[in-house]
Amino acid sequence: MTKDEQKQLAETFRNMHRGSELLLLPNAWDAMSARLFEAAGFDAIATSSGGVAWALGFPDGGEAPWNEVVAATARITRAVRVPVTADIEGGYGETPDHLARNVVDIIRAGAVGINLEDGTHAQEPIRPVSDAVARIRAAREAATQEGVPLVINARIDLYLKQIGDDETRFAETVHRSKAYLAAGADCIFPFGLIDLNVIADLVTTLKAPINVVGRAGMPDVSQLQRLGVARVSTASGPSLVAMSVTRQIAEELRAKGQFNILQSSMKRADAQQLFAVRSG
Repeated sequence: MTKDEQKQLAETFRNMHRGSELLLLPNAWDAMSARLFEAAGFDAIATSSGGVAWALGFPDGGEAPWNEVVAATARITRAVRVPVTADIEGGYGETPDHLARNVVDIIRAGAVGINLEDGTHAQEPIRPVSDAVARIRAAREAATQEGVPLVINARIDLYLKQIGDDETRFAETVHRSKAYLAAGADCIFPFGLIDLNVIADLVTTLKAPINVVGRAGMPDVSQLQRLGVARVSTASGPSLVAMSVTRQIAEELRAKGQFNILQSSMKRADAQQLFAVRSG
């Protein structure tokens, strides 16, 4: 992919957040899952930090080595032609400068967007606003220097970590959202927020693209679009479903020693065709 091609993909991806149709993003964890999503007709793909970490042999939560995360992202972007946004968790760097270097790495791996979260795995569960703002600003500046209009999805972890009561949590989410947007974020991701009334209030208050997670039991895309949600991602859901099926195969094969569990609608030729050389 040339830099001009990557720039065009990034601009296309940004426009997807502001169109009349909600952007539905499946989260891939390797080249195969990414190609399957692309073949199904998705216009863009996200990575799952959990799915990628587990596929690499590490727990989720910043435990996978950064160079392996970058390499996994590069394999995904190489496998598809649609825009790919990478979940880089907290950025894998303690300082804004370190984060900026990592943003350059992930852009050079082919990503045109990132998730960047303000939650931490340290004693303090969430970064001070000033710290989170400095990191978003550093990411934006790094992307600008690389010449790629990176789409930054700023994840806010107040709802995930249940910080504050309902009223203060919403007010702080609004405060952080406005600060993150001013620092260069393109989309706000209140992770863990599932209350539809609160989601609608946040959309109305911010008048900016909002990302929510699509999980079993959530309303469908058409209902979320009516609320004004701009983007829905699936987080680690697809990878966990795939792992559940694999566990079922493992347990049944080991317990019964029978092979009917290996019947599948997808054949070897189908898998080969996914990775056949494509012209253009």
